[in-house]
Amino acid sequence: MSDLNNIKITKEPNIYFEGKVVSYSLLPEDGLRKTLGVMQVGDYEFNTEEKEIIEITSGKMEILIANELEWKKIETGMTFEVPASSSFKLKVAQVASYFCSYIKE
Repeated sequence: MSDLNNIKITKEPNIYFEGKVVSYSLLPEDGLRKTLGVMQVGDYEFNTEEKEIIEITSGKMEILIANELEWKKIETGMTFEVPASSSFKLKVAQVASYFCSYIKE
């Protein structure tokens, strides 16, 4: 579990895929943006601007990161990284919650 102190949370959600993926932005004092969200069962593709480190806090899914050949199974407690200026596909098999950190390189 991450301990987040002195953070600002956006009131307006980030809504993707007609509401099937929803997150809220967390803005800690260090300026490194994070999001906390939920994904419904479905298939999704996301593009990245910054490097993303994503921790799955509940649920099950498969992920395919751009330029990789094999889907990887991800579930509660696992983390994966996606490079900046890239993309990744998800097949969410069970409603999932996640915590994402955006890393400026």
